[in-house]
Amino acid sequence: MIKFSFLLFISLSLFAQTKGIVVDESGKPIPYVNIWVEDENIGTTSEENGEFSITISENKFLIFSAIGFETLKAKLNESGKVVLKPIVYQIDEVVIQKRIGKDKIEIGNYNKSNISMYYGTGIKPTILAKFIAPTEDINKHPFVDDITFLTLSSINNAKIKVRFYEVAKDGTPGLDYSEDIIIVTVKKGKRNTTLDLKDKNIIIPKSGLFIAFEWMIIEENKYTYEYTLNEENDKSIGGLPELKKKVYKDGIKYEPSIGTIPSESSTSWQYIAGKWVSRKLHKKSDYHKGIDKYDNKFGELAIKITLTN
Repeated sequence: MIKFSFLLFISLSLFAQTKGIVVDESGKPIPYVNIWVEDENIGTTSEENGEFSITISENKFLIFSAIGFETLKAKLNESGKVVLKPIVYQIDEVVIQKRIGKDKIEIGNYNKSNISMYYGTGIKPTILAKFIAPTEDINKHPFVDDITFLTLSSINNAKIKVRFYEVAKDGTPGLDYSEDIIIVTVKKGKRNTTLDLKDKNIIIPKSGLFIAFEWMIIEENKYTYEYTLNEENDKSIGGLPELKKKVYKDGIKYEPSIGTIPSESSTSWQYIAGKWVSRKLHKKSDYHKGIDKYDNKFGELAIKITLTN
């Protein structure tokens, strides 16, 4: 018993809740920075004032990622201040393309009533990116007018970040295509959310483009709930206690969730633990029983895009 207690003390002493603040080179706080523990499924997001807290081992590196700044891998010093450097974009050639706007097309249309699976982040930050492959129609209508996506939220005014990425040489999401920080506020319930992008001058390049959602672990997005857990570890949100079941009141997740459609192929990548990984198949055991249309399929983000010439 004494030996066990000693080992437990040593183990716990290696981990601590660390607080810090992310700023730019002028000392201005940077809001909504994606923060991950390197090679671990642990992370958080800086608040609007740049402050954050995270429980980590003292010898672990943190990875900081924000639009318009270089990704930084570092250990926190005693001050807890993290300084990010702005990205210097080198433009070799500027091609000016004028928007005509007379002809429009839609791609990725979906039926709201048919969607029954959603992707949510739980308690860890992540980015989910969907590749938009160039086609002959897209090349003729390269300007993005707006995007519509399906959200499900248990709270009002949940915030999610929308990002656009260039395609890297290995086919993964590369540098940010746009330096604009786009935060979308969504309403409670299941509803379509449309983001007007006409003023952003976003053009789908010949190499394609990634459209991504970044979930933020901030107080505004926090939702607490009750759930039951039985002997088989089956989870039921809002369920009533039954024989051999217990009620837990400390369930936490961060809203919103984004609707997905089943697909035979995957065009999605996920940023997790500080790196990009390809999305996996939906397995029946991973999701609620009875939703067979998603079995052995990829869950692709439901995004409708309006393009113009």
